[in-house]
Amino acid sequence: MAFIDEIKRRRTFGIISHPDAGKTTLTEKLLLFGGAISEAGAVKNNKVKKGATSDFMEIERQRGISVATSVLAFNYKDRKINILDTPGHKDFAEDTFRTLTAVDSVIVVIDVAKGVEPQTEKLVEVCRMRKIPMIVFINKLDREGKDAFDLLDEVEQKLGLTTTPLSFPIGMGYDFQGIYNIWAKKINLFAGDKKQKVTTGVEFTDINVPELDKMIGNKAADKLREELEMVEGVYPPFDQEAYLNGDLQPVFFGSALNNFGVKELLDCFIEIAPTPQPKKAEERLVDSKEQNMTGFVFKIHANMDPKHRDRLAFVKIVSGTFQRNVPYLHVRNGKKMKFSSPNAFFAEKKEIVDESYPGDIVGLHDTGNFKIGDTLTEGEIINFKGIPSFSPEHFRYVNNADPLKAKQLYKGLDQLMDEGVAQLFTLELNGRKVIGTVGALQYEVIQYRLEHEYGAKCTYENLAMHKVCWVEPTDNKAEFAEFKRVKQRYLAKDKQGQLVFLADSAFTIQMTQDKYPSVKLHFTSEYK
Repeated sequence: MAFIDEIKRRRTFGIISHPDAGKTTLTEKLLLFGGAISEAGAVKNNKVKKGATSDFMEIERQRGISVATSVLAFNYKDRKINILDTPGHKDFAEDTFRTLTAVDSVIVVIDVAKGVEPQTEKLVEVCRMRKIPMIVFINKLDREGKDAFDLLDEVEQKLGLTTTPLSFPIGMGYDFQGIYNIWAKKINLFAGDKKQKVTTGVEFTDINVPELDKMIGNKAADKLREELEMVEGVYPPFDQEAYLNGDLQPVFFGSALNNFGVKELLDCFIEIAPTPQPKKAEERLVDSKEQNMTGFVFKIHANMDPKHRDRLAFVKIVSGTFQRNVPYLHVRNGKKMKFSSPNAFFAEKKEIVDESYPGDIVGLHDTGNFKIGDTLTEGEIINFKGIPSFSPEHFRYVNNADPLKAKQLYKGLDQLMDEGVAQLFTLELNGRKVIGTVGALQYEVIQYRLEHEYGAKCTYENLAMHKVCWVEPTDNKAEFAEFKRVKQRYLAKDKQGQLVFLADSAFTIQMTQDKYPSVKLHFTSEYK
């Protein structure tokens, strides 16, 4: 029975948004309300000397952006909450897409002034495709921004969502006075300027009482009553089943920087958000309530502690109980492995855990055994789906800038590629290494990390390529041999040893398909 209770206690979710919408700040404030930290550090604000808890790579601190998904956990009102804070920057979208395979629900953060931005559209599309339940948090209400109803319209139209507000702002920007919590029928007024600590609001159960006019002024009180009437008339009432099926998205308003509206979001979230869900494997659907342990690697991070050359594989537990020092089968290698120090996370702080349950994220120290997408089980052969490599959009040759450090360079490249920072292709013709990335910023990150973590320097050379296509071998041996002979200059192997074709234009891909119809080309590695 205790096992089922542990599953019911857990909520695992990701936070997604466009860069700068306030995602990391929101993560910090959730930790603050969860009692996990006593003071929050804004990512951008230099007056606050503490760096944000969830940005632990040096390069993130320098640029004020998140480039790697971090995992944080805390307890709140007897619930165990696991947050995956994802990078918003589009150059790191692949890390975010992979993270979405490990969450049961998502909070989408939208900036009140900028509204829905392109990166948000892309990520929400993935969530919609996978029917992941979403809650929308409209942030930065203390700044001048768009009208609340206009924002709700924009969310519905641009993101294709059906929304229902569960809190509503009283004024905005300069006139911002607080929030009416529709979900709990309470008013929280904006008090004081203590941005790092938690302040308590004033509670009102009935908005028609005259005290409200005294507190916020007649004009604001009348406007609020009018707006709430409109909300009731225009938007569907909240229906938990529709939310869990991905058909209805509750909306909260607030200002994460000023601790506003975050508690309302969290209190409602723990009530309505899904517990750990079943996950589809190639062989069958695995239910979280099954007794046998299964889990999969969705991310690998090298050098979490620069003083120790360590790699951590992040494993999402799908079913059963993961136990320390118990041997589990690494399905791809066919080997049993046991782990003496599995970690649970709290941003930079890690602690060794004896038991983890479905929904939890466990960090396993790895000496190079794991790849993204690997499965651990108690013996059953299961392969979880949905962690593809996408075809990169930028390509560069990588050259060693220090001949004495060749070993460090190749080791560094090998480990960073296992993390999924970028993809490495080795040309068949001359063995030259080509790095392919989704965005250009990743080249800087790779160069920076090679130098600071592995003591290796590299230079890049541009390579004008359009796409990488994974080549599916064909039974037509003569045609395949002809394809390989004619295209040998453009053939390479990826890190898994799969054959890829580097195409310099969409036209080339079309021509190749026409000329060799039995040779199939794919844009993701997960074509099997």
